[in-house]
Order: sequence, then C-alpha cells, then structure tokens
Amino acid sequence: MNDLPRTQALRCFITVAREGTVSRAASSLNLTQPAVSLQLKGLEESTGLQLFNRTPGGFTLTEAGAALLPLAHKAVSATSDFRTMAESLKESQRGTLRVGTILDPEFTRLGPFVRSLAKSQRTEVFLRYGMSDDVLTQIGKGELDVGYYVDATPAEQLSLPAFSERKIEGGKFQLIPLLSYDYRVIAPIEWSDQVMGRDWADLAGLPWLATPPASAHRRLLDDIFRPLGPLPKRVAYTDQEEAMIDFVESGVCLCLARDVVLEQRLPRKQNYVIADRVTLTCDLSLACLTSRRHEPAISHAFSIMQAVWDAKPANAASAPVAAARSRKTAGR
Repeated sequence: MNDLPRTQALRCFITVAREGTVSRAASSLNLTQPAVSLQLKGLEESTGLQLFNRTPGGFTLTEAGAALLPLAHKAVSATSDFRTMAESLKESQRGTLRVGTILDPEFTRLGPFVRSLAKSQRTEVFLRYGMSDDVLTQIGKGELDVGYYVDATPAEQLSLPAFSERKIEGGKFQLIPLLSYDYRVIAPIEWSDQVMGRDWADLAGLPWLATPPASAHRRLLDDIFRPLGPLPKRVAYTDQEEAMIDFVESGVCLCLARDVVLEQRLPRKQNYVIADRVTLTCDLSLACLTSRRHEPAISHAFSIMQAVWDAKPANAASAPVAAARSRKTAGR
C-alpha cells in the first residue's frame, strides 16, 4: 500500500458495510452509485485486499474487510476530531482589539491600520475616540488593548534610532514611536513683538488657550512651564483642535499648533505669528501595557502599525523622520 486511504474512501467502505448495498450507501452519502463503486475499487487496489464479497443479495465483508472496519471507523473519527479541533483553534484566534484613537484619522493613518488588521486576521476592531491621557489611562485599566499616544520626545531619544520601542511611567507602558513632528507656538499677529525672539520663560507671562486636563496640549505645556514657576494664565477654552487657531486669530491668547495643521492653512491669509525660538518635538506612538506587549493580538497590531507607517527598526528609518528626530528643541 503506497498511500494512506482517503477519508472519502473509508466513509464509502464503512457505509457499504453498514447498508449492505452500493445503492443504499450512495443514497446515505449523497453520492452516485458509480462514485461509491469507484471509491471501493480504489481502496481495494491501494490495500491489495478484497474487502467485500459481491453476492446477488448485496455486499458482505471478507475476513480482511472485517478486520479493517474498526480501524476505518477510528481513522474517520480521528479526521473528524482533527477538523473540529482546527475549527476550534481558528475560532479562538478570532478576537477583538480595542483601540484608543486621538487627533484626526488621516494624521494617525487609522483607516489603513484598521483595514490591514481586517485583512490579515479575523479580528473585530472597536475604536474609542478620546484624549491622549485618557487613552493611556484606559489602557492601564484594561479597558483598551492599544492606543495612540502623544508625548514630548525625550532628549536622550533624539539620538537613538527612530522607531526604537521605549517605556514610560516606570516601565508600565510600552511605546512604539510612529511619527516625530513639531508643535509650534502661535500668537495673534498683533503680538509679534511679544513672541518673536522670546523663550518659554518669556511666553509664560502671556495668556494661553486652555485645553482639557487629559489632552496632550495641556500636559506638554504644563511640563514645560511648571519648572519655570507659576503656570500661565488661561483665558479661553476649547476641546476642538480645529478651533484653536480661530481663538488665536481672534487676538486673545497663544496656543500650540501642529506643524502639519499650520501647513494646511498656508494658502489662506494668516492672522497669527509663529514664535521663532520655541519648538516642541513630539512623538505620535502606539501604546500598550508592557505586561501585554507579547500577547498575539497586540504583537500583531504593533507589526501591522509598523507596516502601515513603513516603520523600520534600528538604522532603517526614513530620512525625513531621522531628520525630525535630530532637531534640537529650542528653549527647553
């Protein structure tokens, strides 16, 4: 016998033995009689044994057929168990990934990330939009699996290869930086003399726009101004990034603005000025609990996100990102 018999042939063998005729076996198996006969013929040829006695009244097992019948049952049962286990394992791999997202979807490449996840494995993605610090808090509580996070690029990280994973909050969270970008300080155009050539300490005495306590803007500015003395006076409030520049242009306060947002507004007339001595370099990262970093779903999400951003580890970073990381943050 050169090859193991196929499951279909064994099923035909078992059914003919039980039913006693090819016609009844074919009906039970939803096959044609020639198909059943062909399976039996192939099985006998592959084993080199006659399994049935053909009589006018039907089929009866030969001595060899009777000896092999229990093993045929076991083989078919094992195949069924194999299929059931495979389906169970596949089902266990179907899971959910809870993702905390911030900022605008285009900037975070949220769409390509979700689409890539859907194509690569059977994962249902649940999105929860919020503020950067809220996302990290919910990851810490186990309410989210991964999420986007914005923080200032540490000085020591500027000299490291782009996309090197790092830890924050005593190692509790693992971050993979995706994009290094700048926040600029903008002020009403009438305040040009008060912001041009000035450092953070000078700007602390001017009124600022307030943002929610859980926002990256609030945390980033507080981290800068707290070592310098009292926090700046906040004279207006918004939780909408697109409204921030409108507040500044109204002539009441300063605020942070992403360089990409400012670039998008270049074609229109500007009623604001960009401070020339202060820049805040930040990382947009994907975060998770360090203790969960190597869970299959989270590890897969990190790999997908790196592919979406074409994030190469070590020295394979793209030139623009490497250049962004090499810039020194003025006035910090």
